[in-house]
Amino acid sequence: MRLVSWNVNGLRACLGKGFLDFCAFAGADMICLQETKMRPEQADFDLPGYHRFWNSADKAGYSGTAIFTKAQPLNVTYDFGDDLHRHEGRVITAEYEDFYLVCCYTPNSKDQLARLDYRMVWEDDIRSYLCELDRVKPVIYCGDLNVAHEEIDIKNPKSNRKNPGFSDEERAKMTELLSSGFADTFRRLHPDAAGCYSWWSYRFNARKNNAGWRIDYFIVSERLMEKVTKADIWNEVMGSDHCPVVLDLAD
Repeated sequence: MRLVSWNVNGLRACLGKGFLDFCAFAGADMICLQETKMRPEQADFDLPGYHRFWNSADKAGYSGTAIFTKAQPLNVTYDFGDDLHRHEGRVITAEYEDFYLVCCYTPNSKDQLARLDYRMVWEDDIRSYLCELDRVKPVIYCGDLNVAHEEIDIKNPKSNRKNPGFSDEERAKMTELLSSGFADTFRRLHPDAAGCYSWWSYRFNARKNNAGWRIDYFIVSERLMEKVTKADIWNEVMGSDHCPVVLDLAD
């Protein structure tokens, strides 16, 4: 089984940059998208064989997630927790027989860490939610989680230390999540792989120079790691300032 996660930074724009060709090439059973920036009625496109589930933000053209899946889920829920987490279209949970799939677009802490206080509440609440699911069945948690966990996950760690996505506080929350019975699949399979990034700024030729950040993840319940056969970053795929990340699981 193959799963793909991709922050498309506007699906309508990405459709004009080869998104459907990518879907045909990827051969994914499940495609999780972040930052769709649209409502489903705003784009008409053909993607045969996939059931589509959308979570759009209250604010038009902002945030948003989607799951396109070949297998019909047993149940699909949108958002989680208290009302403060339920207006930006950031989470979709699809329940299958053997696992939960959680597609997430984590809030950015913003310049000068202006939204860090909310981000800390979000991190505690999403961790509690994932742990609650994990008590029922294993979890696959994926998406743009807006944090480079370790120095190896970012091109310039020293100069970015207090910037959003690489603050000590955000990194500590990722450590806390991974200490709660979850595994970062890419880093578990590639513990020493450097220069492997999933996001690049549009400025300063960052992608050309591979001055990037690894902020897109597949995180799974520890007991699922034995089924993980591949965890990749497809940095050759264009169409967004992020690239897709991929997870293969043995049946």
